[in-house]
Amino acid sequence: MTILDLQPQNVWRQFHALTQIPRPSGHTAQVADFLVEFGKKNGAEAFIDGAGNVVMRVGATPGYENRATVVLQAHMDMVPQKTKDSVHNFETDPIETWVDGEWLRAKDTTLGADDGMGVAAAMAIVEDKSLEHGPIEVLITRDEETGMYGAFDLAPDTLAGKYLLNLDSETEGEITIGCAGGMDVVCTMEYQEMNVDAAGMVAYTIAVKGLLGGHSGLEINEGRANAIKLLARVLYAAAGEGLAHLCTWHGGNMRNAIPRDGEATVLVPAAKEQEFVSLVEKCAQTFAHEYADIEKDGIQLTATPTTMPPTAVPTDIQDNLINAVLAAQDGVMRNIPTIPSIVETSSNLAIISIGGGKASVQILARSSQDSMKLFLCNSLKACFSMAGMKVKFEGGYSGWQPNTKSPLVESMSAVYERMYGTNPHILVVHAGLECGIIGPKYPEMDMASIGPTLLSPHTPSERCHIPSVQKFYDYVVELLKNIPTK
Repeated sequence: MTILDLQPQNVWRQFHALTQIPRPSGHTAQVADFLVEFGKKNGAEAFIDGAGNVVMRVGATPGYENRATVVLQAHMDMVPQKTKDSVHNFETDPIETWVDGEWLRAKDTTLGADDGMGVAAAMAIVEDKSLEHGPIEVLITRDEETGMYGAFDLAPDTLAGKYLLNLDSETEGEITIGCAGGMDVVCTMEYQEMNVDAAGMVAYTIAVKGLLGGHSGLEINEGRANAIKLLARVLYAAAGEGLAHLCTWHGGNMRNAIPRDGEATVLVPAAKEQEFVSLVEKCAQTFAHEYADIEKDGIQLTATPTTMPPTAVPTDIQDNLINAVLAAQDGVMRNIPTIPSIVETSSNLAIISIGGGKASVQILARSSQDSMKLFLCNSLKACFSMAGMKVKFEGGYSGWQPNTKSPLVESMSAVYERMYGTNPHILVVHAGLECGIIGPKYPEMDMASIGPTLLSPHTPSERCHIPSVQKFYDYVVELLKNIPTK
């Protein structure tokens, strides 16, 4: 069985088409053109707005002209994550999918169901002329995963819809009505490299790989290992005991993905080589014990001899950087006091790059409380400023505050109960959704978020639950028939 055999075929056919078009964040021009062509081909008004988003407008079907306009909203980009051994090029290669029982997966890469399934559902609705619905606007934003740039740059006069269905949630049967806000904390510095005296020294690469990684909002509460933090622990111990000196350090590649791998090149005194190797082995054993019940596939921590690098990080800079990374808040900081099961404030130590006279660290801070978000960001700024780094905040946005009296959510709940005989779960999430950015631009718009069931988004283990797609799509179609009148 292949993706094209799955039900509903119209949705899976559209998703398959998306998998054939490279669309990592920052490289969405090709998929945007494809979507505009698709919209026009199917009779919609379709265009790319000034922010690089795709907008489609579809008229009401007969008998539904008096319904309020509804916006179907998703994002076109995907997170480009792959296994360490994969040779996949996200900018040129299609995603290879395969059916694993009730799940659709990708070969050694992210699947792109986040948020390709939302886009595919909207495309299927635009294409199907047999559906009953009022006026529809489709908004497919660019570069959501790297900073929600399409939503930030959306003009406040682009949409006319009264209701918005965000199709970017990741559990069927849930209606999301609120989410956390976020801020990127970017720390940088330049330093004068020191030349390496190779006499009596050997070089090693310390590498961490094989971690689960995951979505830095939805899965930050699961206690998964962070490759950058693990390397910081090894480097702190090795440098502190005079067993290693830092030359380069790299890890992570997406602000909203928990780092799965990383590596550091170090100098090791030849006379202490065995002591260094033993320390790394001891760290590997410690990590395996600490994360035995979480990192089920195991943590691979290795020290491998490598070519002698020509330069290294000066000792004082090395110590400051390692100390700052080790000390920086990472993971859950606080849960919502009134809803203890939901994370309120967290940070993801996402990307590190040290070498060539430059050092940078990128952290994504999230909170549903603006004051706690600012406190967390200032704490991180204080930490890295003490290491001599310049710290700036970028891409900040407030959380999407839930409207517990939403007429849209009330109608959505009634429709779901009528269709499936059970009440949907209504919740707020710690992940960031574009509703939090679109909402202030359209303060009168009533919004909610739904989606099929996805697991492990932002990792090569990403998978989409096939039966949930049918329920999700049927639900969207029925919601469109039940949008209130103007």
